[in-house]
Amino acid sequence: MDVLILLFDGVQSLDVTGPMEVFAGAGYRVATASTGGAPVRTSSGLTLLPDGEPGDRRPDILVVPGGPGTRAAQQGIVDWIRANAGHVPRIMSVCSGAFLLAEAGLLSGRRVTTHWSFAGTLARRHPDVCVDPEPIFIRDGRISTSAGVTAGIDLALALVEEDLGRDTALTIARHLVMFLRRPANQTQFSAQLSAQVAARPGLREVQRWIADNPAADLSVEELARRASLSPRQFARAFTAEVGQTPGRYVDATRLETARRLLEDGIGGIEQVARASGYGTPEAMRRAFLRVLGVSPSEYQRRFRPVPMEV
Repeated sequence: MDVLILLFDGVQSLDVTGPMEVFAGAGYRVATASTGGAPVRTSSGLTLLPDGEPGDRRPDILVVPGGPGTRAAQQGIVDWIRANAGHVPRIMSVCSGAFLLAEAGLLSGRRVTTHWSFAGTLARRHPDVCVDPEPIFIRDGRISTSAGVTAGIDLALALVEEDLGRDTALTIARHLVMFLRRPANQTQFSAQLSAQVAARPGLREVQRWIADNPAADLSVEELARRASLSPRQFARAFTAEVGQTPGRYVDATRLETARRLLEDGIGGIEQVARASGYGTPEAMRRAFLRVLGVSPSEYQRRFRPVPMEV
């Protein structure tokens, strides 16, 4: 199976080498190409010598990396993508590589992602594209898009798993010393990072209390009491200063706590459900399926530590 990775000046080197190591490790034939076959200088100053120019190559998988170079005109690359994409069974972008796919007209009407810091710009520049800044990668038909750097590795592993099976993908992860393989709906943000920090000391203390005590009574009434506000005042102030309702913030914190416990292998499903505030495994299962698209047991299976070879 042939993989072609497009190169250009200002490309992010890890957007190139991350997926390349995954595909090469799985036995795919990997080639790189730039406009005119010229050497390119990455955003970190590394010079890459491509195998040649795209020409009439017909890869099975096309990888379009990102980097600061996507902000400059890459007309040769965009023109080649536009002319040849119809012949490529699967296309994936890493980080801001989604901009090049959008400029080539490949993302119209599709749900895509990119690095969270570029999502707003991509949505404004291409209003016909449905941009979701949260998942680490999104697969929409034959076109897949991913967030920054390491998410490109997760997406490449997902493609390898589709072609060669889970055991092969886990073997590649082991060789890359990757302890975790994240599912597509894994968010780019933690609950605390995606929310704002409240301005009022009382509300900040409530945020800390929620994070430290996810299994406690986190009703609006109890949280309002801790903030010395009426429930109505608390809900209004919390939403205004944090950017989320108290309920959504609590839900996100409990989900994040459960994810972390499952990733660390601390306790079984029932114990994790209690410790993270869900109470029952079924309640936790519904939350996982709604937000992440996988059950807690499947999430734990995907995140199990990969044993190191000695």
